[in-house]
Amino acid sequence: MSANIKKFHLHLVSDATGDTLDSVAKAALAQFKGSRPIKHYWPMIRTPKHMERILPDIEQHPGLIMFTLVNEEIKTVLLDACRQKNWPYISVMDSVITEFARFLGVESQARPGLQHEMNDEYFSRIEAIQYTLMHDDGQFPDGLSKADIILVGVSRTSKTPTCIYLANKGYKSANIPIVPGCPLPYELEGLTDKFIVGLVNSPDRLVQIRRNRLLSLNEQHETDYIDIDAVKEEVKLARRLFVSKGWPIIDVTRRSIEETAAAVINLKSKFDEEEDVGGDG
Repeated sequence: MSANIKKFHLHLVSDATGDTLDSVAKAALAQFKGSRPIKHYWPMIRTPKHMERILPDIEQHPGLIMFTLVNEEIKTVLLDACRQKNWPYISVMDSVITEFARFLGVESQARPGLQHEMNDEYFSRIEAIQYTLMHDDGQFPDGLSKADIILVGVSRTSKTPTCIYLANKGYKSANIPIVPGCPLPYELEGLTDKFIVGLVNSPDRLVQIRRNRLLSLNEQHETDYIDIDAVKEEVKLARRLFVSKGWPIIDVTRRSIEETAAAVINLKSKFDEEEDVGGDG
């Protein structure tokens, strides 16, 4: 039956902005090709009366209801209506909060929108984004000592988007391009205590990406930038550099930005653990 579903009404009910709910819905729906939800957003539901007021609108367009409601009174109004009208529903946060409460041995605060409070973590993430944008593509190398993560790689190894993704996770990330015939910034040489990762890509894939890049710029000239033999040598020298420096290497050929970032974060966790052990010793 689900394979025949083309369009359906999806009600997203939240006591906050609904961003979390929308992200979960998008992630789940990506698994069902051909499904076309007609989304109805009901954010900032803060009282039982407010919840009651939107029920007639939901009834006019029956479908699936997804909700994130931490207030029990508001939740009860919606659940009672779902049971009476036989509306299918998914409580996105209940099982997660319940398991956290059981594990931590404390009750949740039952306050909506806490994940969006402008706390120290929020401002730290903003600072990381600002730093990363400023230190993209080798800019301002004198600030590399303040980086949490430094990515080094030849052109078109996804250094910039990976850094932006890491910055949104709260990591101050800088990236340094390897340009044939040009030395790396001398500021990089003295950073023996910094976490630095080398990114590589397969030569064939690099040529393809670079060629598309040149075409988008209306550049028709053939150069070493897209010559397969030159690119092979470029990648070989980059790998040799990374090995000589003792930097971990990540091959991004078959990785998405998210996968590359996850690999970087895992390596950094190990790096930090080793630093802690070394410091204790």
